[in-house]
Amino acid sequence: MAQPLKDMINSASVQVLADGLSAAWAPFPRARFTERALAGLGGLELKDRVRHVSAALHDALPLPYPQAAEIVRACASRVRLDMWSGWPATDHTAAAGLDHLEPAMATLAALTPYATGEFAVRPFLERYRDDALRIMHAWAESPDEHLRRLASEGSRPRLPWAGRVAWLMTPGPTLPLLDRLRDDPSEYVRRSVANHVNDLAKDHPQVALELLARWRSDGGSHVEKVLRHAARGLLRTGHPEALALMGVTPGSGAVDALALEADTVTIGGKLSFTVTVTAGAPGPMLLKYAIRRPGSRRVFHLGQRAADGSGAVFTLRKSHSFRPVTTRDEPPGGRELDVIVNGRVAATTAFTLVDPAPGPRGSVG
Repeated sequence: MAQPLKDMINSASVQVLADGLSAAWAPFPRARFTERALAGLGGLELKDRVRHVSAALHDALPLPYPQAAEIVRACASRVRLDMWSGWPATDHTAAAGLDHLEPAMATLAALTPYATGEFAVRPFLERYRDDALRIMHAWAESPDEHLRRLASEGSRPRLPWAGRVAWLMTPGPTLPLLDRLRDDPSEYVRRSVANHVNDLAKDHPQVALELLARWRSDGGSHVEKVLRHAARGLLRTGHPEALALMGVTPGSGAVDALALEADTVTIGGKLSFTVTVTAGAPGPMLLKYAIRRPGSRRVFHLGQRAADGSGAVFTLRKSHSFRPVTTRDEPPGGRELDVIVNGRVAATTAFTLVDPAPGPRGSVG
């Protein structure tokens, strides 16, 4: 089983940060910092661990913020920070530097190649909208891909794990940033741009579609891949304009056969099925499937095929895992499988998810 993310912020990550701060500032009270940072750390969840180490850092740097910021920036060049050792430093920047826009943003710029500042930049966007955006436009011109990505990622309307910034939920202010970065040479940056537009599409689908249509018209080396990733949420819901943007004929095509390998699936096992589809028009066929139960419907990608003409036939096989994960509950009970062809549910069948059978009496594990 993978190590929980919270456990990545630990004694080792605290020591790395302490190494850098000690190298950057000789009076740094290393022992006091590490003792406070590690006290009670094991009982905390991920974001609470970040804040806990950040508070210990604030206590260990009792200096006017511009001076503390210089030390934190120097730290980034003295040791090999990573997300886990550097995240508390970005959190400290947001907490201690909020009254000092320029040195704080400069500190995030120094830290983000090692520990992304996408969460820490949000309070500055909230308080300093225009001035913070001005700095982010400069980041978008940086030769460092991490800074260019931060310009897009930090300003996402629905950035996961981050606080909402109300004005970012209104389309418009960040579009020039996206225009600048949409055909960036770095895939790391382009994926952030696509995620940003996908966020935008959840609340303002027409604005997102018009933006993507303009990007296609303007062209670019990577436009098609960015469009597909940016429109994925709209495609998942079968939005007709998004389908048409991808060259798909909305609603065309049919399912000729849908067969389950078994109509009972054990939690921890897989649902395997085979589907045969017939194209209703030439061009791309976008195939998805949904798993439904009362109160829940989740849509997944099944495949994409290019039809030479109406009547082209394709057969696909898929296995869907019901392996337990900590972020989603999958109780036993009835389910329905939908096969979605070009945005339309074209076939449905039922199956049952069951608890695994208990092991033999007296077995271990």
